[in-house]
Amino acid sequence: MVFNSILSRKGIGSFLFVIVLAIILVACSSESQVKKPEKNSGKSVFSYETTPVRLLNPTYTLAVPGALRPFEEVEIYARVPGFVQKINVDRGTFVGENQLIAVLEAPEMEQQYLSDRSVQDKMYSDFLFAQQSYERLKEAAQTDGAVARLELDRAKSAMLGARSAYESSKAGTAGASQLKKYLRIRAPFDGVVTARNFSPGALVGPDNGKPMFTIAQYDRLRLTLFIPESHAASVNEDTKAAFTVRSLPGKTFHAVMSRNSEVLSNQNKSLALEFDVDNKDSILKAGAYARVQLSLRRNSPSLWVPEKSIVNASSGMFVLRMAGKKIERVPVSRGTHLDSIVEVFGNISAEDMILAHPSEEIPEGKINE
Repeated sequence: MVFNSILSRKGIGSFLFVIVLAIILVACSSESQVKKPEKNSGKSVFSYETTPVRLLNPTYTLAVPGALRPFEEVEIYARVPGFVQKINVDRGTFVGENQLIAVLEAPEMEQQYLSDRSVQDKMYSDFLFAQQSYERLKEAAQTDGAVARLELDRAKSAMLGARSAYESSKAGTAGASQLKKYLRIRAPFDGVVTARNFSPGALVGPDNGKPMFTIAQYDRLRLTLFIPESHAASVNEDTKAAFTVRSLPGKTFHAVMSRNSEVLSNQNKSLALEFDVDNKDSILKAGAYARVQLSLRRNSPSLWVPEKSIVNASSGMFVLRMAGKKIERVPVSRGTHLDSIVEVFGNISAEDMILAHPSEEIPEGKINE
């Protein structure tokens, strides 16, 4: 009985000790919770990571589509009416400069030439006779009183008139001769015939509305492309292009800019560029589309910021500038991009500090201290 009473007392003591210990712990915890607001009382302090706006002038790449065209391409029409007598070429025929590719027939033109030639011969004979008459009178006039002055002047006038008539007839014959040359059609440069639209016996002429042949230069091509207005200022005489075509996967070709339009198109506000491409081995085909990578660089440095520092919200695009202890929202517009940085335009300057990780929820104004 006594032993049980002692155990009972020890159990009650232990139980009371546990209760007291628990009360102490709860009290400490409550005190800590009460003191915490006092420690952090007042306004919250915010800390933002910033990054500088940089003034750079890097070389960047612009991807645009392009087209390969013959360096020279011409549609050949008959200069004079006539029937096709002979055709020496067909589509796909390679021709050289001044090569005879077709012959026309126009009998009335031959007759006109013969008539003009006959008139020229007659005018020449008349001129020779008038010239000889004048020379004889002039020689005789050296003897006083042998020839009247009036007769000598009349002979000289007749000679000059005959010479003028002869020169006129000679010009007429030359014109008829030139028209005859138009009956023989020749290639204007080295190239390949890409179209032939008539056969022997067909009537052709300048009013047909359809060319006899189309000839294109194949050993030299023009790579033509258009770039947006925002990149026009980055073009210079050393602008380089690397391009690929679908027919030759895995092969890259290179060219340097040869010319540009200097004026933006009224239709799409773009600048036309041309690159001369050597194609002596005929690997590339005119008419093919090309995927072009242009290496561009601004004429002067511009402002660049990390891409993550730009907020593109429904209210517009902006960056958050840290001006002392104040946050300012600055509207900007994007230019080009290079890796993880972006060209921007707006009311900012080099070495301005902007938030590295901004968001639309960050308010403008003074930062709480």
